[in-house]
Amino acid sequence: MTDLVPPPVTSGKSLMERLEDALLPLINLVFLLLMFFIVAGQLSDTPLPDLPGSGQQIGNEQPHADLTVTADGEWKVDGRPVATQGLPDVLPAPDDESPLKIAAERDIAMSDLESLLRVLEENGYREVILLTEPAS
Repeated sequence: MTDLVPPPVTSGKSLMERLEDALLPLINLVFLLLMFFIVAGQLSDTPLPDLPGSGQQIGNEQPHADLTVTADGEWKVDGRPVATQGLPDVLPAPDDESPLKIAAERDIAMSDLESLLRVLEENGYREVILLTEPAS
């Protein structure tokens, strides 16, 4: 009986030789890309500009925060502790154009921060900016 499909033409090469021939263009492409990025990285000797806000801050100045959350979960406005009921009275009114700024200490528990955000949401604050200390 004769085969319905003719055997593939292999031109006398083994499977490994054909595989190596198929991989050669890929290896060449990776090499060319590597060379491109090496040369492109060498062309620019000018340093990148500073990102906004990444410049040296004068002294040890800290940004203004409307509300501070301590590591033990206490809420403070202007250094004075505030209870949940009095929070809307001492904070600025909710405004979409100037979000509320919250300063959180480094060791605050996520549950404390979550409960604060829930209270703020209930009182009409839709956007907040969370200020944290950069990692040292």
